[in-house]
Amino acid sequence: MTLFFVIAAPHPGAPVMGLAKAIQLSVAPVFLLTAIAGLLGVISNRLARVLDRSRDPRGPSSDSQELMLLRKRMGLLSRAIECVSVTGVLVSMVVAVTFISAIAVLDLAAIVVPLFVLAMLTLMAGLLLLLLDTRVASQMLRRLF
Repeated sequence: MTLFFVIAAPHPGAPVMGLAKAIQLSVAPVFLLTAIAGLLGVISNRLARVLDRSRDPRGPSSDSQELMLLRKRMGLLSRAIECVSVTGVLVSMVVAVTFISAIAVLDLAAIVVPLFVLAMLTLMAGLLLLLLDTRVASQMLRRLF
């Protein structure tokens, strides 16, 4: 019975433990990547609606102020997509560096921490740009009513 527990429970320094730790450390950022993908979908859909509205023959071609607001929204949403995409790249880099750090048993916290902080800053920028777009969209709606 004792032999079974020795075989079943790897010792703390075993390579499989390093791999298990690497996978554990990588799980949370991978969930963040899923959220980023969803956010990119939302922003892309909003941008598609703006483009559809600008192409509508009965739409803003006669109203220069509405066309200006649509142009502003397009710029905000394009920048939001850029920021959130950069966030995705940075989070992917965090996952890769964390995985390498756990497997190679290196302390790469000096790389992971700034990457993660930068990822959060770019995510905040993207969310703020999305918020600004919703304000401009609300302003456009208020003009109609």
